[in-house]
Amino acid sequence: MRFRVLTVGRSRCSWANEAVEDYTKRLRRHGGVEEVSVKQSTFRGDVEAVRDAEAAALLAKIGPRDRLVALDERGLQLDTSKFTRLVDTGRQAGTVVFALGGPYGHGAALREQAWRVVRLSDLVLNHEVARVLLYEQLYRSMTIVAGVPYHH
Repeated sequence: MRFRVLTVGRSRCSWANEAVEDYTKRLRRHGGVEEVSVKQSTFRGDVEAVRDAEAAALLAKIGPRDRLVALDERGLQLDTSKFTRLVDTGRQAGTVVFALGGPYGHGAALREQAWRVVRLSDLVLNHEVARVLLYEQLYRSMTIVAGVPYHH
């Protein structure tokens, strides 16, 4: 696998799952993508405790050669060309792992250990919309790298 997407909790959103499944099939010819979910932490009045627990669970899924990209509202805003360069550079070094946080976002430990911290939009996005957008942009980036005309 060239790409892995880490999520907090499993999606129960049928339209988003259908879109992700479609892009997953398309990405097979470009090395593939795997999605791994970690358990969402129970909120007991402490947002930081939830973020920290989820960050630890996500970081436990990161291998030594993986390039972790934390998707976070505090990250860099990249256009398609810069996102494509990030994806291409990362996949040449190993597996690029994208981490989508839970409802409260990422813990500081995850952002600190990330190879890159990127935001998908200046807008606040629903978790499922962000997930679909990520898969679409991964596919778009790989078509650009491969010289396939999809991205127009």
